[in-house]
Amino acid sequence: MYHTYKNGFIEVVCGPMFAGKTEELIRRIKRLQYAKQNIVVFNPKIDNRYSQSELVSHNNNRTKAYFIEHSTDAYKYINDSTHAAVFDEAQFFDMEIIKVADDLADKGIRVIIGGLDTDFRGEPFGPMPYLLAKAEFVTKLTAICVVTGEPATRTQRIVNGKPADYNEEIILVGAQEAYEPRSRHAHEVPNKPKYEK
Repeated sequence: MYHTYKNGFIEVVCGPMFAGKTEELIRRIKRLQYAKQNIVVFNPKIDNRYSQSELVSHNNNRTKAYFIEHSTDAYKYINDSTHAAVFDEAQFFDMEIIKVADDLADKGIRVIIGGLDTDFRGEPFGPMPYLLAKAEFVTKLTAICVVTGEPATRTQRIVNGKPADYNEEIILVGAQEAYEPRSRHAHEVPNKPKYEK
């Protein structure tokens, strides 16, 4: 049941919006701080909904973070005394985050990544599928569907009170004003192409 792992691995916390991903990252950060580990936390510069210097959950829990433009900018803040590197909202980072995460884990650093595994269309989001494939550990969280009350695994984008069309831009940083958690059967994407059988 309990295993000892050599330092240096990747763990991913994923799921839809409002599933508690950032809350879970902050919980893990606090445990590492309690163990007197040196942790560096990163957020993409594009996502400054709540702060420009802190990682903030929807429940308003906070921890200090660096907001970076490119994933390789993380190297400026990591040194030989770093035990863990945490990246939130990884779906917004460039594809280089895959190499950065691999490199840091190879150097003996624990890499903790949080992000949406799928976009509002229900399709794999940015670098997340690759990070999930490379991770030693994956935690997939669910929210509660606002329509059915079932476990929500999808993120529904709402535009003017209606589900967003498939052809909308993928990246639109927002919160409750633009998104809600949905179950598979309540998730709607008008004009989404059907898969060929």
